[in-house]
Amino acid sequence: MGINSFQLKWIAVITMIIDHTGAVLFPDNMVFRYIGRIAFPIFCFLLVEGFFHTRDVRKYMLRLGLFALISEIPYDLAFRDTVLEFEHQNVFFALLLGVVMMCALEKSREWPIKVTEVLLAMWAADFLCADYRFKGICLIGIYYFLRKSVWGKHAAGAVWNLIWNGSVQMYGAAATAFLIFYNGEKGASMKYFFYLFYPLHLLALYGIHHLAL
Repeated sequence: MGINSFQLKWIAVITMIIDHTGAVLFPDNMVFRYIGRIAFPIFCFLLVEGFFHTRDVRKYMLRLGLFALISEIPYDLAFRDTVLEFEHQNVFFALLLGVVMMCALEKSREWPIKVTEVLLAMWAADFLCADYRFKGICLIGIYYFLRKSVWGKHAAGAVWNLIWNGSVQMYGAAATAFLIFYNGEKGASMKYFFYLFYPLHLLALYGIHHLAL
């Protein structure tokens, strides 16, 4: 029973589609964005789980880096209506930085060094203007450090969403309702589908938006 990794990915993907559809096609209807806030916490949670279960973390980082580059033009077209700009980078950059941070943390034993590594990752996210910036790295850190505390990580993750007072991200706390049922199982594998879907759905939304003009 419960929800496996594959099913969580679908929940994240569906809520992400709803979010991006609202942002690109219905920017005045905030209901889309409220629902869409569920996606990022689930992706961060699965990133940490994937990090501890992957056979080759280097290939994991390579995939994230490759699709960060592939997705940037579709991301800028959909959300900025331009081919390329550098004020805001797609979510793969934040996820990649999260994995780099976890790799460094796994090799460190002293807490002062661990804190420094987290702060460097947060700085890098802000410097690169990655989606969610330093706050996204904080959430990945929450799921990493509290991974063995079932209720601790879910409570802290919910608080992370709720402290965005006055922001639509507070609705992301609803992701906890799905995450608490995670059963630790992988489920079916459609690994590259989820990677490819991100840039492809952004291109589709960009095309629909311009056809509707």
